[in-house]
Amino acid sequence: MQPSKKMTDKRKRLYVKNKEEQDFLIKARTEFRGLVKAAKASNIDVEDVKHAWLKNGNSSLFVTNPLHKDKKQKEFDLLKYNILNWVKQESKKVAKFKTRKGSHLLVIDPADVHIGKLATSYETGEEYNSEIAVKRVLEGVDGILNNCKGFDIEKILFVGGNDILHIDTPKRTTTSGTPQDTDGMWYENFIKACDLYQVVLKRLSKIAPVHFVYNPSNHDYTNGFFLAQLIEAYFKNDKNITFDVSISHRKYYQYGKNLIGTTHGDGAKIDNLGALMAHESSLMWSETKYRYFYTHHLHHKTGKDLIGCTVEALRSPSGTDSWHHRNGYTGSLKAIEGYLHHKDFGQIARLTHLF
Repeated sequence: MQPSKKMTDKRKRLYVKNKEEQDFLIKARTEFRGLVKAAKASNIDVEDVKHAWLKNGNSSLFVTNPLHKDKKQKEFDLLKYNILNWVKQESKKVAKFKTRKGSHLLVIDPADVHIGKLATSYETGEEYNSEIAVKRVLEGVDGILNNCKGFDIEKILFVGGNDILHIDTPKRTTTSGTPQDTDGMWYENFIKACDLYQVVLKRLSKIAPVHFVYNPSNHDYTNGFFLAQLIEAYFKNDKNITFDVSISHRKYYQYGKNLIGTTHGDGAKIDNLGALMAHESSLMWSETKYRYFYTHHLHHKTGKDLIGCTVEALRSPSGTDSWHHRNGYTGSLKAIEGYLHHKDFGQIARLTHLF
């Protein structure tokens, strides 16, 4: 799987204004041509000029620039245009294709990707940034697909969310306000995550029907939710992909005799997940024999058998940043992981793509 040109192109996307704004700008640039000319002569974008003194031999005039836009407004306009333009690209309907009969569910779960996280080898011994994050997910998904070629895949469960984005505010903090070392602007990383999910889901949906399940998480509780809603809207005409993108912290999916729960892992205690599964999905619990809860958040592998349910935490592909290195949280293997579930015999394989 290769990133699309759109994902790798580092040129800035241009903000194209609507007709009403274009008409206003044409008029304003004509009436304030002296301001426009002065900004151009100084090699300054006229929209960056808040106000100015216009002087000639006979007068001196203070002018508030009607063309001015502050940084936050520019960022919002750019993000709004990019998102609307991105969603419009997927306008044609995609018919549900006929797939061969199978007896396996493939679970692919890129956990804790943290697009926007910054780690430098000078401090932590390893590099990590937005480009590496995207590349690792694409490489990891391809690796898992290569490792399961011998199995008859009937369906694919793709787990999204789980700190796909590193921050949740323009101030470069998590949802709760914890400062983070970051790479790139928040809106650039949001678009990168959109592009990444689009490429991955299209790739998977050519193999088997895909069910996308979203887990809310602590680094990007709001932006991660918006991202999941946007991905569902993007694929609204694709009959090969279904979605569960509610804000619920625990999601459940049944495949044959398998019941699979997913959650980020920063909320309910591990020892309570089995009882919560039995309570929150009682019908599916009664119809299944093999039950699993896949959790995230820890960035390293753990596993525990509870009464009637097995809980496993997944590894993360993200690098070790300054805070984790300083506190000694290092040495865990970096990976994208997946699982194979037989319809009648439960989990039969773990698939790991290490970096």
